Amino acid sequence: MSATIEAEKVVLRKPKASTQIRSAFSTKVASALVILLTIVWTIPTIGLLVTSVRPGGDVADSGWWTVFAHPSFTWSNYHQVLFVGGFGVQGGIIPYLVNSLAITIPATVISLTFAAMAAYALAWMRFKGSDVVFFTIFALQVVPLQMSLVPLLKLYNTGVHIGNVPVFPNLHLGGSLAQVWVSHTMFAMPLAVFLLHNFISQLPGDLIEAARVDGANHFRIFRTIVLPLTTPALASFAIFEFLWVWNDLLVALTFAGGSPQVLPVTGRLLQLVGQYGSRWQLLTAGAFVTMIIPLIVFFALQRYFVRGLLAGSVKG
Repeated sequence: MSATIEAEKVVLRKPKASTQIRSAFSTKVASALVILLTIVWTIPTIGLLVTSVRPGGDVADSGWWTVFAHPSFTWSNYHQVLFVGGFGVQGGIIPYLVNSLAITIPATVISLTFAAMAAYALAWMRFKGSDVVFFTIFALQVVPLQMSLVPLLKLYNTGVHIGNVPVFPNLHLGGSLAQVWVSHTMFAMPLAVFLLHNFISQLPGDLIEAARVDGANHFRIFRTIVLPLTTPALASFAIFEFLWVWNDLLVALTFAGGSPQVLPVTGRLLQLVGQYGSRWQLLTAGAFVTMIIPLIVFFALQRYFVRGLLAGSVKG
């Protein structure tokens, strides 16, 4: 009961702290700067949209800004991208959108699940060497992703042997989505554990202690107290992880191959442009279609995203 009361107090203090931060940074100069940056940032997106609805001949002959003087639009680019295909490859990008969802959603959920549990363990289940483990995980961020691709691929396909003694078995995951899920999870863990650990470690110690006095074990504390209070942080990182995996091409091609059954939509977009890069109207139309799902995810989690950014800047 006492743990519930303390949790309610923490939740009540959050809006006040968020309001103070907003008032401190909400000036006329800051607002004007944000509006200016938003306009500048939006210009490439406008160009992408305009190019996607222009005929191929116009795209090859002139820049997108000339449409204001000589308007000419067509929806055939979207029809070809969604249902027909292009450059000798038959079929639209809808199956590849499904492939990207099949890669992105499990990879995001798995990485957040393991990162949240690891962050809680390192923050509130103190053991000898816990700080060393935390800083080791944090230091793994300096390892370039590209350096890990070949060793991981060999690990998946052949395992690890010392002489004739197997140390790690062959998982027989070649060309499957499981390889992509595991790989994205490993690449996301260092940053995810670091960010979630900083958030979870700022939870009031009295709240955790009150739950222990009430007889709650670590799993119940994590499930009923930590997860609800860290929802903004989880949602914030979920947005970043979803965008990273959704826009990825290198990891998916390396571990899943280029077959249509597992190829993500980013790989299909690469095929749309053609060998000589002459079909930009199809590439821009396909790119604009692939932006829709990330935008839906962002706006669905936006309120948690803002709370997550603000919550990490204050204590209590």
